Amino acid sequence: MRGRGRTAWGRAGAWQGRPSVAVRLGLVGVVLGATAAVAPGQAALAAAGASGVSGTSGALGAASGAAGTPSPYAFADGARSVEGARSTADAELLKPGTAYKSSLPSSGKVSYSIELDAASDAYVSVTAAPSPDSTVSVIDGLRVSVQDAEGNSCSVDTESFGAARSPHPIAAWGMREISPTKALCRKAGTYYVSVERADPKGEGSSPDAWDLELLAMTEPRTAKTGPTGAPEVWNSATPQPLQGKAERRRGGAGFAGATPLDQGVWRDYLRPGQTVFYEVPVDWGRQLHATAELGSTDSGGTGYTTGALDLVLYNPARGHVADVSVGYDGDQNSGSLPPLPPVDHANRNAPVEQVGAVRFAGSYYLVAHLAKSVADSFGDGPFAMTLRVRVSGAAKSGPEYVGESEPAGVFEVSDQEREAAAEGVAGGGDTTMRAVAVGGIGTGSALLVGLGVWTVMARRRGPAQ
Repeated sequence: MRGRGRTAWGRAGAWQGRPSVAVRLGLVGVVLGATAAVAPGQAALAAAGASGVSGTSGALGAASGAAGTPSPYAFADGARSVEGARSTADAELLKPGTAYKSSLPSSGKVSYSIELDAASDAYVSVTAAPSPDSTVSVIDGLRVSVQDAEGNSCSVDTESFGAARSPHPIAAWGMREISPTKALCRKAGTYYVSVERADPKGEGSSPDAWDLELLAMTEPRTAKTGPTGAPEVWNSATPQPLQGKAERRRGGAGFAGATPLDQGVWRDYLRPGQTVFYEVPVDWGRQLHATAELGSTDSGGTGYTTGALDLVLYNPARGHVADVSVGYDGDQNSGSLPPLPPVDHANRNAPVEQVGAVRFAGSYYLVAHLAKSVADSFGDGPFAMTLRVRVSGAAKSGPEYVGESEPAGVFEVSDQEREAAAEGVAGGGDTTMRAVAVGGIGTGSALLVGLGVWTVMARRRGPAQ
């Protein structure tokens, strides 16, 4: 059993064509300019409904968590409800590129199905989100397995909550790989994804069901047969953590609403029990390094919290890459992710899982969790967390894929994503802007959307300014 959770499909339910901040604010201005023509009663109604505009939940979730009780996990907008089956005979179909919401009971296994061809690699991410008020044991967690129709095992992944026993979102992934070194799981047909708790007896954990978010992805084959071994030479030295003044970036409350980051020093404030999500675009040939630092407190409390701050790195398929855990006694402390190789398609052939997970370009996810037990010794905070993110190496061309991934573009880095990382604008607001750009909505609806976007942008940029 591996120590920490791995996994994201942030693009499911998020608009790919991200406009620049200038364009976004310009559109908002056009919409808000219509307020003069709206009756006072309509304007009041619009203002009252602005906070409920679709697409803002991921961006505002972390903000509410910083104000008091940690926010629950924010699912992808439009996630479809699906029920896990007790028997594979009744397993409902998962469509690649579509986000699903489900539930995992305290005992037993639930299954889902997926139809695959004989050429593409496939990945299924499962994120478990226990209630923040629940109890979890050190050995409890999430297990995800994939089998073919003949019952052959394609993959198994197990993730746990860690030594702090703090309930928070964890993710595990299953995969079906087409490889010349693997004889099984290569046929086209129906495959089954099974999900269960790592501790089937649930000893020391609450019997409550856990919410689940599921997302399947497919990666097409390459035009040329690649190497059967991983690159043997790469810079494995641990770089000096990036220096400089920290800039405020408020993390999202789920994979789909992760806040974009690029190289830099970033500051956020966490309450005990809170989990925040960020995404970093990493191109082929580039290396990602990250350090998390928990600042000192003046609460006057004493004691020591094991695993007070967890930082987990997930790849674009929400597969676990690496993690680091930081203990806390009230004084500042930090921890760095272990050195990782440059992103390379051939890394998947490595015997070390940590190297094999750095197998494609795209958005890599940094997920930070402050243990609930920190409050027992040092109060409710908030506590200052600093992320030092370095992306080194020269970008290079990736493999020539035959066909398109699902969702499209998930294993590449676009100019829009680079811009979003520089600006720190999450995808949730982009979905709202798409509703404005598409048109076909009345003045009253446009006003609601415009005020909602204005609220999101103001809350995101206010602390930094």
